[in-house]
Amino acid sequence: MHSQVSAWLGRVSNGRKRTRGSRSIVDRQHSINFQPFKPALQLLQLPKQEVILSQTMATDTNLSCLLYGPLDARFENRPVPTITNPDDVIVKIAYTGVCGSDVHFWLDGGIRTFVSESNPLTMGHEASGTIHAVGSGIPPTTLSPGDIVAIEPGYPCRHCDRCKAGRYNLCPRMKFAADPGSGLHGTLSRYFVLPADFCYRIPERSGIGLREAVLVEPLAVAVHAVRLAGVKPGDSVVVFGAGTVGVFTAAVAREFGARVVVSVDLLKERGEFARGVVGEEVGRVYIPDKGLDAEGNARCILQTHGLDTDGGVDVAIDASGAEASVQTAIYALRMGGTYVQAGMGKRKIEFPISEMCEKEITALGCFRYGPGDFKLGIQLASQGRLGAKLGEFVTAVFPFEKATEAWELAKTGKGVKTVIEGPK
Repeated sequence: MHSQVSAWLGRVSNGRKRTRGSRSIVDRQHSINFQPFKPALQLLQLPKQEVILSQTMATDTNLSCLLYGPLDARFENRPVPTITNPDDVIVKIAYTGVCGSDVHFWLDGGIRTFVSESNPLTMGHEASGTIHAVGSGIPPTTLSPGDIVAIEPGYPCRHCDRCKAGRYNLCPRMKFAADPGSGLHGTLSRYFVLPADFCYRIPERSGIGLREAVLVEPLAVAVHAVRLAGVKPGDSVVVFGAGTVGVFTAAVAREFGARVVVSVDLLKERGEFARGVVGEEVGRVYIPDKGLDAEGNARCILQTHGLDTDGGVDVAIDASGAEASVQTAIYALRMGGTYVQAGMGKRKIEFPISEMCEKEITALGCFRYGPGDFKLGIQLASQGRLGAKLGEFVTAVFPFEKATEAWELAKTGKGVKTVIEGPK
């Protein structure tokens, strides 16, 4: 077994020179290599930072990116995981996607629970990879070494009332990757161990490769949101936020039969990308007017897209977490409409509660994903029913040692999905 003594392999230093022993300082200029994205985005110019690296980097250890606090990421070797449960597998990570929650952790050290100097945590939860090893209880027909898989990065206790009711995503003993509350290290590492039934083998000839498979996790979030909303044929839907989850939500809503889907985002490029994915026949775009309040923007959404005669939209889904979006969504709904909160934002906001009561709106929270969401997402993607190939959602790729630059880019809101390569 590899030594459990962590070997420092790097630490991001913001604006300060650091030297530790014989380690050399490598001064690097941040640069972004965007993948094809139409319309093209401007390259992000970031300030220079310094990265401290050791002079040797072992390739047979579990190189990981740990967060010790706000803006304090360190690259270390952690022990290579071993299989202790016959139903577990070890995945060699190929890519980890950057989620909005990663940005919150990078800037604040956490959301509800926080990392610390004494309790650091490996970051990352959106991931794909190949099966590296399987437990003795895994039939070869289920998973075998070399299989390409998408990872569902949280697994429940399987015994509590929530699990038995089929809502395992609400399990109070959930072990979720990169969650300080559960203490489970994340996927920004060379290897990751988890139960086999939370790995989803990507079908052959599906057109989904390792890079594309990292998008199955946010796609599952979108599937969960649309299923919660109960979108049905003929519904009018407005989706706030045209990031990865927002665009997927709009596309899935169309697949569930929505006759019109309006994507709302402050960035025109993202809105247009969403419309291209959903399709001109169903997809619409609205760029909020910063000079109007929430009620005014809701009125414009309805008038611009001919939905005011219906008294509002049938379903509103927020994938942004922005206070203004939440408020606008409530005002845009018709009497008896349905609202789903899929985006995470500030813990306390001003909410138009009287509007919700007077319209008898059904409001639902949406937390991660549940039974069948990953499988349906993979099915939709494999059948080419998302309006675009998954690879088109990836707009920036970073090498493992530049993970912090990926978080900085995601902070700007530009692009759709930023991904980080696994350790080489």
